[in-house]
Amino acid sequence: MALVFPPHQIANISVPSGPLIDSAIELAYEHLTLQAFNHVMRSFLFGVVIAAHLLTPSDKFDAQVHALSAILHDLGWDKVGSFVSKDKRFEVDGAIAARDFLSKSKHAKHWPHHRVQLVWDSIALHTNPSISMYKENEVRLCGLGIAADFLGPDGSPPGSLSHDEYDAIVKQYPRTGFVQMVKDVFIGLCQTKPDTTYDNGVGDIGEAYVKGYSRDGHRFTDFLNHTEETLGP
Repeated sequence: MALVFPPHQIANISVPSGPLIDSAIELAYEHLTLQAFNHVMRSFLFGVVIAAHLLTPSDKFDAQVHALSAILHDLGWDKVGSFVSKDKRFEVDGAIAARDFLSKSKHAKHWPHHRVQLVWDSIALHTNPSISMYKENEVRLCGLGIAADFLGPDGSPPGSLSHDEYDAIVKQYPRTGFVQMVKDVFIGLCQTKPDTTYDNGVGDIGEAYVKGYSRDGHRFTDFLNHTEETLGP
């Protein structure tokens, strides 16, 4: 499928655009499978809609930071492999790749450190809602947009995403094969770098689907038992 850029509006809500966002979309399209690309684009647009409904004009919110964070949040799933490390969680790989992208882009050469850090935080924390929901609006909305792709409008904050808005975004970037793609990516992570999966949800997929995968010795109870055995109670 050819690269599809987002519309300028979704349900009369303006969608951020510009050369930097376009180049981020092109990077995501180059490095992600179609299913993963459609996921990050849906996550971006869900976040745009949710922000429009939840935030007030006085709320501090950098729409460009949110856009870049959402679009680039799964570069740690890079099908090419150039952004995938041997020893880091996929979220951290994605955050580092996004930071490197910004450092090299002529369209972001005047970005201050705090904007780059917000992108890094948004991506690194997107699978940890118990933390990200209490961070800056950019981080929180990135997480909410991504969550909406798993939970739908009924699982999003009340009044933040209607079924019509959800359907319009899914029509633009279809969900076909999404769930199986996520399972396949997580299975691959459990097989190729299991040490990055034991303390997070990826390990749940490993336990369910990967033969020989085990968290034994890697749970917090194991850590405490080791502490007690070596240092005392």
